[in-house]
This record gives sequence, structure tokens and C-alpha cells, in this order.
Amino acid sequence: MILIADSGSTKTHWCLVQSGSVVREVFTDGINPFYQTDMEIIALLDTQLIPKLGNVDIEQIYFYGAGCSFPDKKILVSRALVRFFNNAMIEIQSDLLGAARSLFQHEKGIACILGTGSNSCYYNGVDIVENVSPLGFILGDEGSGAVLGKLFVADCLKNQLPEELKEKFFAQYELTPAIIMDSVYKKPFPNRFLSKFTPFLLENIEEPSIFNLVFDSFDAFFVRNVMQYPLEDMQVGFVGSIAHYFRDTLEIVAFERGIQVSEVVQSPMEGLVKYHTN
Repeated sequence: MILIADSGSTKTHWCLVQSGSVVREVFTDGINPFYQTDMEIIALLDTQLIPKLGNVDIEQIYFYGAGCSFPDKKILVSRALVRFFNNAMIEIQSDLLGAARSLFQHEKGIACILGTGSNSCYYNGVDIVENVSPLGFILGDEGSGAVLGKLFVADCLKNQLPEELKEKFFAQYELTPAIIMDSVYKKPFPNRFLSKFTPFLLENIEEPSIFNLVFDSFDAFFVRNVMQYPLEDMQVGFVGSIAHYFRDTLEIVAFERGIQVSEVVQSPMEGLVKYHTN
């Protein structure tokens, strides 16, 4: 039995696979070793994952996660998983390698993630050979849910949006400026808080101020990330909820930059199951 995990900052998708078929799926909160200790991850696994897996014999675990690009962070996640699966072979890799393997299997391409965070790489069919650092939602993460939310909330608080739209937003989410400031600067996971406003952006994408905000952030993602890789005769694929739900706008931006988007999928899991069972 194989357990495959795709983990972002907001949620983790777990799949139990046997003989090439998915036998169970479980969703838990996100796991990111940049924001969580091993004990916090252990507590999450203990309460959200283990009770839902049941009594199964897991031989291999492939965990692809945000924040898992560095050896010390991989060790932290592995240490948490070993607590419950001490007889399994455990491989920890970045969510970016997971996206590349899912999108392209063993072919080369430019793999991109647009979810709560954003990232990109040049994948040669085996390994990631180039990666422009995403830098997180404060310094980078262009086009991500967290950055879209950050830009939108800032425009609200700086009176850069139509008053009617601003009032609609505050009413729909039961927010005040004080609540926003407290959630961003004092509470944990401000990236999750900011990214939860992207459905409002999607609902109001026809509003010029919203469309321009999303368009400009996607354009910044292409300019500051994708266009630094060799693009000639190259597939460019996207994984993530933001890419999936805002696909129309994303493809407009790509077209204007002369980039052909080959594939957009909300989740990399189907491709990862194929990769690990073939």
C-alpha cells in the first residue's frame, strides 16, 4: 500500500493507493515546516489523518509539501511521519517537484504552482534544474491566493476600490479594518487568512478594479518567474486552485506574453498516482 500526500499551506490531500488504484482519500489541514514544528505536525496527523486511514499496512509514503525544499525541513516532516509509520519507506519532496512530476511525468517542462502560495521551475524530466525562489507572500509569491488577497485588502483599506464593492466585501466576510490588521499582523497563518478572499475576487472579476488587480499579479508572476526559464519549445503547465479557478484570466495574460499554457489542473494528485504506480 502506498500513501501519497500533496500538501500546501492551506490543506493536505492524502491518497491511499493499492495496485494502481486509489482506495481512500483524506483531507487535512495544510502542513508547512516553515510555519509548524514537528510536534504541531504530529498533533495534526494524530487528530486529522490517522483516525481516517484505518488499520492499513503502508509500505511507502511519498510526501510532497510546501516548505519542503530544504534538507532540515524534510527531516522535520519525516520525523513526524515516522512517529506513526516507522516501518514505511518515506520520501519527502517539495510540492514543486510534485507538480512537475504530475504535469510532465518524465518529460521536460516549466511547472508552476498558483495556490495559496506560488512557485515555478524548469524540470528536465527527472529533476528540478532551475528554480526562481518564490520568496513567500511578503517578498514574492506573485499571483498566489495570499498575494491576491493582500493586494485586494490593501486596496480596500487605502480606499482604492469603488465604495459599493468595499462595503459588499466587509459585509460578506463580517470584517472591520481592526479585524484585518489583527489577523494579518498578530495571528498565525496570515497567508491563509488573506487567500480566503479569492472567491470574492472571482465572483467580482468583471469589476475592472478586480480584473486589473488579478491581471497585474499574474503578469508579475510570468515576468518575475516564468520568463527567466528557457521557453522555446517548452511546455508550461500549472497546478493549484488559483490557476484552476482564474484560468481564463491566466491564459489571457500568458497569451499577451507570448506563452502557451499546455495544462492547468487544480490538484496534482491524479498525475502523482500515475507517476508512482507506473
